[in-house]
Amino acid sequence: MAQPTLTNAPPVAPAGSPPAPPRRRTRNWGAIAGFLAPFVVLFAAFYLVPIGYSIVESLRTVTRSGTFGPVREVWGGFTQYATVFSSAQFWASILRVLQFFVISVPLQLGLALVFALLLDSPVLKGKRFFRLAFFVPYAVPGVIAAIMWSFLYAPSLSPFSLLAQNVDLIGPGLVIFSIANIVNWVFTGYNMLIIYSALQAIAPELTEAARMDGAGQWRIAWSIKIPMVFPALVLTGVFSIIGTLQLFNEPLVMRLVSSAVSTDYTPNMLVYATVNGGNYNLAAAFSVVLALVTCVLSFTFLKITQRRAEG
Repeated sequence: MAQPTLTNAPPVAPAGSPPAPPRRRTRNWGAIAGFLAPFVVLFAAFYLVPIGYSIVESLRTVTRSGTFGPVREVWGGFTQYATVFSSAQFWASILRVLQFFVISVPLQLGLALVFALLLDSPVLKGKRFFRLAFFVPYAVPGVIAAIMWSFLYAPSLSPFSLLAQNVDLIGPGLVIFSIANIVNWVFTGYNMLIIYSALQAIAPELTEAARMDGAGQWRIAWSIKIPMVFPALVLTGVFSIIGTLQLFNEPLVMRLVSSAVSTDYTPNMLVYATVNGGNYNLAAAFSVVLALVTCVLSFTFLKITQRRAEG
């Protein structure tokens, strides 16, 4: 009986012949462009174009011919930037948010790390409940959280009137701590989830081997878990730097109940007040300089943490 032939079998190269060249993979550039197009269009429309427009506006200035002449926008060069760098209000607001960073972020990230380690510990019971309880404040919008806490701080409105009347939580000395408390209450759970996700990626064999060697939960956390989630801590640190320099909602709401919060309390509040005053060109210059300060501080923080990790 004749054997069937395999017509679709690849041809066999004769012995001693050179190997066939590897096949070149063809890329479907149309499909790649189709997948990237929505992101590129949205990124350009809502990120690159506003940045470019702000830079152009910051290089223009408003002039008026005569007392009642028409207002015109003309090329002003770095006139607006000279005003920014000579503005005591702007640099005072930068120093104020840096002070806020020192007060708020170490406590916020420390609590986030502790909560994440607790959720990852086999000792803790009811992990689903505590994970939800820690994260729920982040689901509350920042404005709503600030309004809620401002009622708790105000002596005439607070249900804890004895504390609010004896401790001036909205006075010049403590208002920055009160704002930091609001921000920490909202964002600690968010940072906790980032760190907890990094903890979940640690191989169970590492902790199991340490446990078999007699290490307790504290030793495992200090020697294995914390070093392994260090990149996540760096990430949350960068997010905190960016968020601190963008601080706006909480102090804006607190300004309604506290005279210690001025219109230029934070850089974003100063930009907002400048826009309300009609000086869009100066507000654009404020925004560009604030973005540069944010980039410099974030990059410096990354470099410092990388050097410590490598050392």
